[in-house]
Amino acid sequence: MKKLRILSLALAGALCLSMLSGCGNGDQGSANTPGSGETTPAGTETGSTEGTIKIGGIGPLTGSAAVYGLATKQGAEVAIQEINALGGLQFSLDFQDDEGDTEKAVNAYNKLIGDGAQIIYGCTTTNPCVAVAAETYSARYFQLTPSASSTTVTEGKDNVFQVCFTDPNQGITAANYIKDNNLGTKVAVIYNNGDAYSTGIYNAFQATADEIGLEVVAVQTFPDDSNTDFNVQLSAAKDAGADLVFMPIYYTPASLILSQAKSMGYEPTFFGCDGMDGILDLEGFDVSLAEGLMLMTPFNAWGEDERTKTFVSEYEAAYGGIPNQFAADGYDCMYAIYEACTAAGITAGMSPQDVCEALIAQFTSADFSVDGLTGTGMTWSANGEVSKAPVVVKVEGGVYVTQ
Repeated sequence: MKKLRILSLALAGALCLSMLSGCGNGDQGSANTPGSGETTPAGTETGSTEGTIKIGGIGPLTGSAAVYGLATKQGAEVAIQEINALGGLQFSLDFQDDEGDTEKAVNAYNKLIGDGAQIIYGCTTTNPCVAVAAETYSARYFQLTPSASSTTVTEGKDNVFQVCFTDPNQGITAANYIKDNNLGTKVAVIYNNGDAYSTGIYNAFQATADEIGLEVVAVQTFPDDSNTDFNVQLSAAKDAGADLVFMPIYYTPASLILSQAKSMGYEPTFFGCDGMDGILDLEGFDVSLAEGLMLMTPFNAWGEDERTKTFVSEYEAAYGGIPNQFAADGYDCMYAIYEACTAAGITAGMSPQDVCEALIAQFTSADFSVDGLTGTGMTWSANGEVSKAPVVVKVEGGVYVTQ
């Protein structure tokens, strides 16, 4: 069974030093927290040398979802730095900004394939990824997304795969976890009904809640992540007596909800999903507002296992910030591609279409699995969905504590 080889701590330490000394500018450690800027570690820049497999990445590096895109880019860069140091297969990453916009994502994809990309990494968010997946399916480019979790991303496309778990999986798991652990007797839901990610999780959550007898007393929506006033939604939850508010939403609206809930003296348990990961890094956010917040995520940067500590150390050395789940997903994506390319005998001289067919066969092979930061023994079904279990964490003292 093919397994992701985790580098020794000695090599990891050497790589940390390499990442600090080998980059083009001397101040990269001072301005690279997720969302504040970007750099490219040595060995990952655009313009690969002969014998290098070209990977094209897409995600938001600017705009409201930049925390996610920067994290997926930077996590992938850490992995590529390690992979290239091994001396075997060599990767380059050309990562384009889509600003979270579908049209710009397709434009980014066209630029990448025009520049010779052989594999597509991304997109980071769901709607752009759906748009690009239609293109990669038609042109037969292999695509692996770290974080676009809707089932519509892979539906009907044999060449598009996910490292993140799907939206329905999150909704089902959240409902069962809340019920099994008696976290709330009356539950309210606040979700973005204009977003496929948020709606997909809510639908699965509500269906599971109905099945298991979890009482949902209020369901409130908002149309867009640019929404700034949530007093109506919070008042409805409070008036219904909800002692837990389930929020399958992104961190920006979540931060406002937490602030406005405090202003009105409403203190339920707030429970979110992986889209809320990154809230502690949000510029200007008072992290004390997140105290007690629970969310599902496949990665805890404060974990004590050596694999996690090594990755966090390398990431901090390169970017000066704590990596979130999206960075870990990006890291795992690159190692999954590396392991699959190695097993399938992929070479830099192969056409993108030949690479695509070989990687499809490898990812769906019964004896292929990957041990990563976000899951052990990760496997993939023919529909592109990964098999791994989420982890529930709670914010305590400004850090995640695994429950």
